[in-house]
Amino acid sequence: MALKGVILAGGTGSRLFPLTRLMNKHLLPVGRQPMIVHGVMKLRDAGIQDIHIVLSKQSAGMYADYLGSGAEWGVKLSYIIQEQASGIAQALSRVESFLSDDEKLVVLLGDNLFEDSLLPYVEKFNLQEKGARVILKEVTDPRRYGVPKLEGSTIIHIEEKPEHPLSSYCVTGIYMYDMTVFRIIREIKPSSRGELEITDVNNAFAHMGLLSYDIMDGWWTDAGTFESLKEADSVLGKRGEQ
Repeated sequence: MALKGVILAGGTGSRLFPLTRLMNKHLLPVGRQPMIVHGVMKLRDAGIQDIHIVLSKQSAGMYADYLGSGAEWGVKLSYIIQEQASGIAQALSRVESFLSDDEKLVVLLGDNLFEDSLLPYVEKFNLQEKGARVILKEVTDPRRYGVPKLEGSTIIHIEEKPEHPLSSYCVTGIYMYDMTVFRIIREIKPSSRGELEITDVNNAFAHMGLLSYDIMDGWWTDAGTFESLKEADSVLGKRGEQ
C-alpha cells in the first residue's frame, strides 16, 4: 500500500498565547527552524515524500511562503485548510478526499517533537494487514495524557487523563491508520467539549482488536506549553538539529 504523511498543524495555540496571537504555534522557532519542519523531515527520513499539512487559515500564507512546494526539503507538500478548530479527528477528516482507497496514513501532531526515527515503526505498520498503530512513550506523570491498557501486542483501551493510570505509558501524537479511520470518524460523536476526539477514534480500533503499538526509546515532548517549547528548543539546539 502507498503511504501518505499527514501533519496536523491547526488549532488555536491558546497555551502559548500571546506568541500565537499573530502566528500559528507550529511556525514558532525550535532550534534552527520552525517547529513544523521537524515533522516534515521525520516523515521524509522514513521514506514518506507526499505530505498533507492541515492548518488554520490564520497562517496559511506564512506556511506557503516558508515551505513552498516542499522541494527544498525533498518532499511534495499540499495544504488543507481546517476552517474551525473542532478536534484532532475532525482535522484528520479533511484529508479523506485527497486520498485513494488503497492508501495508509502516518499522522503526526505538529507540536510533537521527538528523537526516534519513524522508519522502523513505519516498516512494521507496512507489514500490518489492517487497522491502526500508535507510538507510546514512558512518562513520569501519565495522568496528563491518554494512557493505554496493553494486552500482548495490542491496546485494548485508552483512558484519557486518568486519575489512576493503568500503566506508565502515554499515547504520543504519532498515529498510523488504514482508510477505515475515516469511516470511524464519521461514526463517533463529539465529546463534551464539542470536538471529535482522536482518543475515541483510537479506541474504536482498540475495541476491534486492531490497535497495535510500538514504544519510543528516545526523547519526546508535546511542545504546546512555554515549558515544553523551551525544553524542545534547548534539546534540539544543543544537537544542532533543525
